[in-house]
Amino acid sequence: MPHPLPSPVIAELPLDLTTDLRFCPHRLVLTAHHVRLERIAPNPAVLEEWPLAQSERLVLEDHAGVGKLSLVDEHRCVAHWRFTMKHMPQAQKFVEKFTQRASPPAAATPKPANPVDHWLEDSPDTASTLTLLRLWRFARPYRNRLILGFLLTLAATAATLVPPYLTMPLMDDVLIPFQNGEAIDPMVVTKYLGGLFAAALVAWLLGWARTYVLARVSERIGVDIRTTTYNHLLGLSLDYFGSKRTGDLMARIGAETDRINLFLSLHLLDFATDVLMILMTALILFSINPWLALVTLIPLPIIAWMIHLVRDRLRTGFERADRVWSQVTNILSDTIPGIRVVKAFSQEAREAERFQAANQQSLKINDRVNRVWSLFGPTVTALTEVGLLIVWAFGIWQVSQGAITVGVLTAFLAYIGRFYSRMDSMSRIVAVTQKTAAGTKRIFDILDHQAGVPDPIHPESPLNRPAALRLEQVDFRHGNRSILNQINLTIPQGAMIGLVGHSGSGKTTLVNLIARFYDVSAGKILFDGTDIRQFRVADYRQQIGLVLQEPFLFFGTIAENIAYGKPEASREEIIRAARAAHAHEFILRLPQGYDSLVGERGQALSGGERQRISIARALLIDPKILILDEATASVDTETEQEIQQALDYLVQGRTTIAIAHRLSTLRQADMLVVLDQGRIVETGEHQELLARQGHYYRLYQAQIKLNEAGTLPLAEETPHAAD
Repeated sequence: MPHPLPSPVIAELPLDLTTDLRFCPHRLVLTAHHVRLERIAPNPAVLEEWPLAQSERLVLEDHAGVGKLSLVDEHRCVAHWRFTMKHMPQAQKFVEKFTQRASPPAAATPKPANPVDHWLEDSPDTASTLTLLRLWRFARPYRNRLILGFLLTLAATAATLVPPYLTMPLMDDVLIPFQNGEAIDPMVVTKYLGGLFAAALVAWLLGWARTYVLARVSERIGVDIRTTTYNHLLGLSLDYFGSKRTGDLMARIGAETDRINLFLSLHLLDFATDVLMILMTALILFSINPWLALVTLIPLPIIAWMIHLVRDRLRTGFERADRVWSQVTNILSDTIPGIRVVKAFSQEAREAERFQAANQQSLKINDRVNRVWSLFGPTVTALTEVGLLIVWAFGIWQVSQGAITVGVLTAFLAYIGRFYSRMDSMSRIVAVTQKTAAGTKRIFDILDHQAGVPDPIHPESPLNRPAALRLEQVDFRHGNRSILNQINLTIPQGAMIGLVGHSGSGKTTLVNLIARFYDVSAGKILFDGTDIRQFRVADYRQQIGLVLQEPFLFFGTIAENIAYGKPEASREEIIRAARAAHAHEFILRLPQGYDSLVGERGQALSGGERQRISIARALLIDPKILILDEATASVDTETEQEIQQALDYLVQGRTTIAIAHRLSTLRQADMLVVLDQGRIVETGEHQELLARQGHYYRLYQAQIKLNEAGTLPLAEETPHAAD
């Protein structure tokens, strides 16, 4: 029986999964002092309750379509709960309520309205400027050159501070005495002018060397970031790509790394120069006249306060602008490859409207950022101008009192001009820094994601092993969906196994697990008696050849596509594989033969031609295990016969797992495996299964009727996530 509430309910979160990912509706309730789990139906009750401590916090995350909310303290996870992604918005509000509850009362005091607060409210996970420190990981190999660049910057800055200092003796020892009737000494003038020229020349040489050294370093850091991010991305499992948009990933690796590179090569160099210039100028100013130097610093506290005020708002705005811009690139990455479908359905206007809407949203976000920035920049400039006027006034008063000479005031004003210009420049770099921090966070979002199919610490080798497979008690879940259950299957070396079943029965998922595109949720898959998770992923997949229903060809020549799995293959090996795949004849009919370009995704070739190139690609690597996923489903009967002849050659001596809905293509299989709703319901040979008159018999009879009626066979099944 539920006990009475000890305090009012602050927030509720509906949950639809248990911690072991079983569907069960219940809810999480937050009060001032407790979090409790309640069952909703059939008998409402409090299942468990956790008292809250001041040090505890909630952590919200998601993975593979499942949300996870954890209650953690300084040392451990106290409790965690799971839910499907439809409850994620409510979970975010639940966390906000929890945070507000844990905040001290002063935090609840209403703040003055700010014109940009309303568009920052939904960005709780913003990047910190400290994120930029993580770039040291990429800068560390170049630390010696960075130190050299810093020393050159220090020397160049010092050289640029010499000319204003030489204006003091020029004014006091040459120009003012000349106005009072004294003759100009050419040697003195030559000495000072020579010093000015030498300082300018040294500053130019040091500035060139500094820029060259640091630009080379930044370019290499940018290359390392792009390469590391791309390599890490290639190592992630398919479930990561299933939850990401292509355009967004392209924007991160392309635009974000370019932004970081520009920051390191240009803006960070300027920032370092500005800081050194300000510090060294301040020292010189205090050495010349401490009181005048103190007057110079009057605008600094106001400028520092303004930088602190707008920094977080700019960073949040830039991060949102990046996310919105990725939507623009997502539309491009969808539309351009699918342009044939767009035109076939006359949806050009609709896609143009989608693109315009995304562009307008990007414009809206950038306008809001610019609203803040347009006020900040001119305000800083105005403050420095006011500071300059104050220095003029105080300096004239000191000259009138005889405290300083005109030469000192002239040099002081020259230094102050440099001081304030650097202050203005350094304040403007705030926007660039926040943009780069947002981009760095998006890069490390990729780098921090762990591969769902990890390599073992002490891997074994799959080489020189017979290609015998055994699946033991294999289960697979995707989010809250159970796709495969209790799969037990033995595939002897060299045997051909056919997988059949309705759409969504789990056939493609099963071969994906065998190829280790995903790892099993329970059970294990053995290769010659060894769990495939004990092999390096790359080593194991080199034993597998894959021929898909929709073959993917890369932009390049036919020879390059055939040799994709074995780039070092000779032209003779490529031709031999093409002959075996019955592709040699049509390749020779092309204008450039094996050097003909296949176009974007192979669009220059027909479906049957692409499939035969795919078969040749699989033949060339000579795999131990062959996976055929509807290899003849999308071609006409004549082409199917040619492809089937190529496949007959391909499967010889190899352990083969074939998926097909044209059941006649599997008559020669050593064993047929019938799946239904994620379970194996029948196994046996073709004639044996027909005699049983079970699931396979009904599938076969249904296909005969469809063929007699002249409709499409079951081979035209639409690919399904769980198929």
